Amino acid sequence: MFSVREIKQSDVPLIVDYWFSATDEHLIGMGVDLKKMPSKEQFATYLSQQASFPIGDKQSYCLIWEIDGRPAGHNNINKIEFDKAASMHLHLWDGTHRKKGAGTKLIKLALPFFFETYRLAKLYCEPYALNPAPNRTLERLGFTFARKYVTIPGNINFEQEVNRWELSRDHYLQLLKK
Repeated sequence: MFSVREIKQSDVPLIVDYWFSATDEHLIGMGVDLKKMPSKEQFATYLSQQASFPIGDKQSYCLIWEIDGRPAGHNNINKIEFDKAASMHLHLWDGTHRKKGAGTKLIKLALPFFFETYRLAKLYCEPYALNPAPNRTLERLGFTFARKYVTIPGNINFEQEVNRWELSRDHYLQLLKK
């Protein structure tokens, strides 16, 4: 059984553990520059603050993915422009759930939170071009491939080629009907 909910303070250590127990190989595979990672304490403080802020004050809006009632990953948006667009990120924590369609199901459940909470016209995701899992998942969900380009996508990333995938509100509404 798959479900999605907003982050709670008790989830912060789970997300911190995901990031700080990941192997260097896994982090680099996601496009992370290991030298840019904040300390555990800095990361926990940021997540805790974001979880406590009202919707309009969040720089990052985070959801927890659950499988069989247990936290199994998280999905968040940042670069939020209310009524316009936001950038989405997705992380399935436990490798045993990967490559089985769980991410696709969980993102589909998360989309209403993002689109409706922030009244988005467009949601986009820019995974590392060399990380096949999120790129396949976004394509399967019906996101439209917009372009491939080189950038530093976030404050913990190295310069990399990313694939930009987009989902308009109209296309999101069509997905809900399926």
